[in-house]
Amino acid sequence: MPRILIVDDDPGQRSLLNSFLQSQGFETVLADSGERALEALRTGRFDMMISDVRMPGMSGLDTLRAARKEHATLPVLLVTAFTDVRDAVAAMRDGAVNYLAKPIDLEELLASVQQATGVSQSVPLKYADDKQLPEYVIARSPLMQAVFREASLIAPSDTRVLITGESGVGKEVVADVIHAWSTRAKGPLVKVNCAAIPETLLESELFGHEKGAFTGAHAQRIGRFEEASEGTIFLDEIAEMSPQLQAKLLRVTQNGTFQRVGSNRELRTGARILTATNRNLEELVKAGKFREDLFYRLNVVELNIPPLRERREDILPLASHFIAELAKGRARFSEAVTECLQRYPWPGNVRELRNAMERAVLLSRSELILPEHLPSRVRELAGQAPAPANGDARQLEEIERQAILQALRQHNYNRTETAKALGISRRALIYKLQRFRKMGFEIDPV
Repeated sequence: MPRILIVDDDPGQRSLLNSFLQSQGFETVLADSGERALEALRTGRFDMMISDVRMPGMSGLDTLRAARKEHATLPVLLVTAFTDVRDAVAAMRDGAVNYLAKPIDLEELLASVQQATGVSQSVPLKYADDKQLPEYVIARSPLMQAVFREASLIAPSDTRVLITGESGVGKEVVADVIHAWSTRAKGPLVKVNCAAIPETLLESELFGHEKGAFTGAHAQRIGRFEEASEGTIFLDEIAEMSPQLQAKLLRVTQNGTFQRVGSNRELRTGARILTATNRNLEELVKAGKFREDLFYRLNVVELNIPPLRERREDILPLASHFIAELAKGRARFSEAVTECLQRYPWPGNVRELRNAMERAVLLSRSELILPEHLPSRVRELAGQAPAPANGDARQLEEIERQAILQALRQHNYNRTETAKALGISRRALIYKLQRFRKMGFEIDPV
């Protein structure tokens, strides 16, 4: 069994790498600094070292160089949140076998580790096979099944997760599942919507306040981070947080400490942090509206939830689930309604679908849901988007394949950059590539 030394000052990152690599059959040893990593190398045998680049004291590059003096053939993989081309060039020059940027792609990480340790790369990614989705979670599409498979890998660790996706796709549901599958499941899951609470009150909501800290503070209040100390805190709409609060949250991610409003006493929380946003945080960082250091602290792992239009296999099961819940199982869809639901693009995603089903139940006077019970926009837009005839389907597939192939070539077959250029999620791109291969299309570089 290959033995891997993991070096990172961030407990969440160490936890992720540790739990993931152990789940894939590797033995791991942890070090929270370059100095301790060198001590471990002097006393133990390792087949590989994985190190963060930016650490206090000895950096990852310094650790790499020092390790090379005593262990010239040790494969070293460097990981960083700060994509610096000069660091990457220096790392490869000094002998690193690869250089990965955060958020970490687990498939890419596994491939690098397998290659460096001599493990056959034909060994597939292993997922937890004992994880069952709650009954209220519908995931029939390959895209959502992939989301929850990845969630099963990261749930056991304490790493921070950024959940992204359009409004209404179900980011909170994914947070629920991560907590339920984690070692903290018996602890509380505390949820805070950063956009729903006025900026002047959000600090008190998160960190608490002392009596008399401000007008109306008639008693001491415990904040949400204290409540979640043995569990998980989910911060929704994190992009709406003010710069002042971003600085305070950064401190929590660094050492788990904070202060109540009106107090200088330092408190500590052990809460795992999950965050979500429907905005592009990278663009907000570039615009100076979101702290770069906080972005990288929160975005150790990113789970992107695809929009409903990209996972159409989920539409009817979700609609049926909502109808059964709202009508207590006494309603069913007409064929025309089924067609409308499948053709409509659902820009509001799962939330819009649920609202449409609630409206249909209220308007229907029988057990049969008819088109007139649906919102007019659903009927109108669905009517403008007829399903392609069988003879046209292959032609449409070929047009899509050519567009994807062209984008792949333009971005040197980098799937992440290609997905961004096409305006779809990386997971959606991978699913499309797999589907094209099964259909017999050529999609890989020659």
